[in-house]
Amino acid sequence: MGMTVASLSGAEPEALMDVNTTPLIDVMLVLLVMLILTIPVQLHSITMELGGKPISAKQQPVVHEVAIDFDGAVSWDGQILAGPAALDDKMREAGALTLADQPEVHIRPHKLADYSAVTAVLAAVQRNGVRKMGVVGNEQYRE
Repeated sequence: MGMTVASLSGAEPEALMDVNTTPLIDVMLVLLVMLILTIPVQLHSITMELGGKPISAKQQPVVHEVAIDFDGAVSWDGQILAGPAALDDKMREAGALTLADQPEVHIRPHKLADYSAVTAVLAAVQRNGVRKMGVVGNEQYRE
């Protein structure tokens, strides 16, 4: 029993049976926009009772100025110190306080001061535990 299959070379091409999805996408976008517009806006708010007393302004810290003159003389708040021992005593007093109570130490070297005099003051600051320290007067070096 034999069967012959005819070739379909001269036949009509098959029809495409795909669904056009463009209108479906348009409808879905419209529905999405409508959904977004109907959702109420969420306001995140917290009711908080505020204290009746205003917060007091932070007190200005005590500032000690250590000036180093061009000849290496060191002064504490305008008074010339006798030597390194006197500077250590002043720094020890400042470093003995708690961090919150420590005064600020502003080191103001003269622009012609020797570097060793400045490093001696910085070493005294570090040795005695002073944490609030700054070098001020850098504007004198701009020319």
